[in-house]
Amino acid sequence: MSSNDLPFVGFSGSPGANLPALRGHNTALVLGLLRAAGEEGVSRLELAAHTGLTPQAVSKITARLRAEGLAAEAGRRASTGGKPATVLRLVPGARYAVGLHLDRDELTAVLTDLAGEAVAVRRAPLAFEAGAEQVLATAAREVTALRARAGGSPVLGVGAACPGPLDHTTGVLHRVTGAPRWDGFPLRDALAARLGLPVVLDKDTNAAALGLAQDLPQAAGSFGYLHLGTGLGAGLVLGGSLYRGPRTGAGEFGHQTVQWDGPRCTCGRRGCIEALCLAAVARDDLPAAARALGVGAANLVELLDIDRVLLGGRTVLEHPEPFLDGVTGALAGLARIRGGSGAGGGGAVPVALARGGARAVADGAAQLVLAPLFGGRGPGLGGGVARPEGTSAGE
Repeated sequence: MSSNDLPFVGFSGSPGANLPALRGHNTALVLGLLRAAGEEGVSRLELAAHTGLTPQAVSKITARLRAEGLAAEAGRRASTGGKPATVLRLVPGARYAVGLHLDRDELTAVLTDLAGEAVAVRRAPLAFEAGAEQVLATAAREVTALRARAGGSPVLGVGAACPGPLDHTTGVLHRVTGAPRWDGFPLRDALAARLGLPVVLDKDTNAAALGLAQDLPQAAGSFGYLHLGTGLGAGLVLGGSLYRGPRTGAGEFGHQTVQWDGPRCTCGRRGCIEALCLAAVARDDLPAAARALGVGAANLVELLDIDRVLLGGRTVLEHPEPFLDGVTGALAGLARIRGGSGAGGGGAVPVALARGGARAVADGAAQLVLAPLFGGRGPGLGGGVARPEGTSAGE
């Protein structure tokens, strides 16, 4: 795919436009519909009807996609009086993306096809606080192994997700809690140079939330993804779009101070929800950890009036029932006090485990690369991306 075919990020869900300058946007709309249609496929006339593009424009786009191996014929529809319509489908294995979850003590790497399905998964020990060289070497080894599983099909890029805070637009880490030596390190550019692939970098919680949002219709609502593992953070999807804030610092959920004289947190303050949760987990008091998480979730619902809360992260997945019960109870209590879940009532905000389990962050990291290709949400390769010298988008 040439650089002219890059998706125009930010137009997802909008009608198509028959303008040369928006060719990438129109291609993304068509690709998104092909992916949504699955194996059954979709006809060119249906593509034109759903995008608002002319049949001629759709024919040009689909011809180019077929030439590049991204689309193929999937048979013909029975005639309703005219010529039987040729049905097209996405070719999932035509391109791949890699998602990396750089956790504090483990790297999870996933190779994902265009349909968003994981083709291969690898895990390796990691000491994130040890600094860059070990992280880069481990990432390079695991990505090399995954690329061998792609069977010769191009890998579009690597989405990398790690603890924050960080600036996803520049790919530079800030003072990561518990790992101060990363402050100011250009991790995105360093990974791109080491891997020889385009790289997109974001916080672990943002990546997971982006992946979870892909199954929702555009502007379908808002949710908070709360991730409790070696730390505690949140990914926020508001009005169907991932929210990072103007300085990309949104989602530092774990560092709400809720107890002035509480335990010391690794961020330097006292009484953060993260410190309370982790201290309770360490003493095997899961109900107390769940209550603390529930207090934070209730604060989030009151502040942002979100539609649902999703829970994930290693600690939650090891003990799902106490955390589901604790957070559900806190939100039910809030609904009783407020007379419903918001201005319109309707009961407590629902709570559920996030799909994807232990792979939610790595899967979401791959979506940092894939989502914009299909007119989806996120920065992706349309912006905030480092490319190795001599490469173009989609190589």
